[in-house]
Amino acid sequence: MRLFIPALGVLWLVAASAAMAASTEADFKSALAAAEAAEKDAGTLKNQWTTTEQTLAAARKAAAAGNFEAATSAAKQAEALAKASIAQAKEQQQAWRAAVIR
Repeated sequence: MRLFIPALGVLWLVAASAAMAASTEADFKSALAAAEAAEKDAGTLKNQWTTTEQTLAAARKAAAAGNFEAATSAAKQAEALAKASIAQAKEQQQAWRAAVIR
């Protein structure tokens, strides 16, 4: 009985960790929505990167195959790329002033 309770506790921790680590379809949909929103904002600034589009396509492909772990990861990467393109666009909107001869 002494070994049973600690072993049960270890199994519970392993199961809880696996459940927390595994991405679900809902996680993917949430990550995809955030990535698409950021990509839309980048489009508004006319600065969408082709790598963002490729990463979004990879995320959708992985989700279609049922690999939500890879799909969620790719969607989060696409969101980061879109946010980087937004930051670049905003930086460039200000940087041109430094290049103007006065």
